[in-house]
Amino acid sequence: MDMSTSSPVITDPLSISPPLLGSLASNMMQFSVMSGGCSSPSMNVSASRRKIEEVLVNGLLDAMKSSSPRKKHNLAFGQGNSLDEDPVYSSWMSKCPSALTSFKQIVANAQGKKIAVFLDYDGTLSPIVDDPDKAFMSPVMRAAVRNVAKSFPTAIVSGRSRKKVFEFVKLKELYYAGSHGMDIVTSVAEHNTEKCKEANLFQPACEFLPMIDEVSKSLLEVISGIEGASIENNKFCVSVHYRNVAEKDWQVVARLVNEVLEAFPRLKVTNGRMVLEVRPVIDWDKGKAVEFLLQSLGLNDSENVIPIYIGDDRTDEDAFKVLRERNCGYGILVSQVPKDTEAFYSLRDPSEVMGFLNSLVRWRKRSL
Repeated sequence: MDMSTSSPVITDPLSISPPLLGSLASNMMQFSVMSGGCSSPSMNVSASRRKIEEVLVNGLLDAMKSSSPRKKHNLAFGQGNSLDEDPVYSSWMSKCPSALTSFKQIVANAQGKKIAVFLDYDGTLSPIVDDPDKAFMSPVMRAAVRNVAKSFPTAIVSGRSRKKVFEFVKLKELYYAGSHGMDIVTSVAEHNTEKCKEANLFQPACEFLPMIDEVSKSLLEVISGIEGASIENNKFCVSVHYRNVAEKDWQVVARLVNEVLEAFPRLKVTNGRMVLEVRPVIDWDKGKAVEFLLQSLGLNDSENVIPIYIGDDRTDEDAFKVLRERNCGYGILVSQVPKDTEAFYSLRDPSEVMGFLNSLVRWRKRSL
């Protein structure tokens, strides 16, 4: 396979929006110190720099709060009143209807076409848990995913490292894209480390590996003093988990991450559900990973292929957007609360995801 046409492009760090970049202040012009009792240019620059840093930290904190609400929806599904009775939720569902109730419409459009399935992991195949290392999928979910993989080309696209997500999923019938698509293997049944060299790998951010290791160690050192915070090195990106951090300390987390990234202008921070993701500043994301996988697997014919992408996080929006712009396939958001999304349909939780996957398999068997 010719990888040259799929190589990402390094983008200018200054083109990244300020709240997502911790290094902007370090790019300010430095002035020499002036003698005398009056204000010097360097002092003015220092004050300006502090203001910019404050804006960056506050912007990052706002992003953390908006993507990680502490309070759940005021109507719990399955307890008392149904979510469907909430007018706000019902209005949102009219724009992003259930993929289960819309299943017949989805498969009707797939008649005579090939289906490819793309799945996020955390919050999609497994529940969101306090300890990221214990985000195990259930045996029945694993069976559902295995059956889907036997019926359709299926890939896991996760922010986790490829090795870590494979340890969770434990299925060799799948394709895996870890680190938000920066670590892709397109050879089924080649996932252990001994055979890694034999697999067909695509890693567009290899040059960043030493930098990622360095920033991971720096973050671990500064974050270790915050109760509940943890660092996860996902090979091509670093996750700063604050799910177990008191909300009053979120600003401290934002400030420390921002300070560390001042020394790494080629890295940026994006936010997800109770996690900050430190990633290379390259033009690559889950959407690009889906496009690459479709092309690699010979499924790039938008007229005859229906990609279905299921995910729950903000990083999955890049994949939803790609499917919407290609005008082929369906993005399905997993959420119990109304969200702005590029997805066409929604599912409430992993149990509904499993129900949808099982429905796909049954439909496939009937259509043969």
